[in-house]
Amino acid sequence: MIAFGNFFFRYRNVLFPLAFALVFLPGPSILQEPAHALAAGATLALLGEAIRVATIGLKYIIRGGRDRRVYAEDLVTGGLYAHTRNPMYVGNLLILAGIALASNSWSCVAVAVPLFIFVYACIVAAEEDYLRGRFGASFEAYARDVPRWGLRLAGLASTVRASHFRWRRVLVKEYGTLAGWIAALCALGLIRVTGTETWSVTILVTVAALWLFARWLKKSRIVIAD
Repeated sequence: MIAFGNFFFRYRNVLFPLAFALVFLPGPSILQEPAHALAAGATLALLGEAIRVATIGLKYIIRGGRDRRVYAEDLVTGGLYAHTRNPMYVGNLLILAGIALASNSWSCVAVAVPLFIFVYACIVAAEEDYLRGRFGASFEAYARDVPRWGLRLAGLASTVRASHFRWRRVLVKEYGTLAGWIAALCALGLIRVTGTETWSVTILVTVAALWLFARWLKKSRIVIAD
C-alpha cells in the first residue's frame, strides 16, 4: 500500500477530474428524482467542504509535499489534527462521495466510492510511513491518541475556542477546491436535471467570477495566507 500511496500522492491532483468523469457511468438510478440526488450530493459535499474549511482555518498542514513526494517539516498535532489524523482527506472523501451521489447512478457510486477510499487509504499509509520514519516516537504517541479516520470528541470545543480562525488562509488555500466541486455539481444539474438551466448557469458564472477574484487577490498578494 505504501508504494501505491506514493504513486497516488504524486498524481493526486487528477482525483477530482477523475471523479467527475465517473459520473457518466451508466447504471440504475439511486433516487427516482435526479434533483433529489443532486440535492443530497450537494449536502454531502458541503459537509466535506466544512471539514476542510475548519481544518485550514484552525491549523493548516502543508500537504503539497516536496518534488511531488511525501514530505513534512513538522508533525502537526494542533487544530482538528488533535482530534483526527486526516481531516482534509475525510473532507475530500465526502466531497467525492457527494459528487458520486449527485450523479444518481449506482454504478458511479459502486466504482467511485471504493476506488477513492482505496486511493486515500494508500496515500495515508505512505504519509504515515514517512512520518514514522522522520518523527519516530513522537508520531507513534500521536497515532496512539488520535484516530486515523474517526473523530475524538473529547476537548474539541476547547480546541475551537482556543484557536484563532484564519479566514484569509481559507480564502487563499481553498478557493480552487470550492469552485471545482460546485462547478461539477452545476454541470451535473445541466446534464441530468431538467429545469435547472437558469440557476446552474447563474451559479457557474458567479463561481467563475469569484474564483477569478480570489485568484487575483492571491496573485497580487493583497490577501496573504497567515
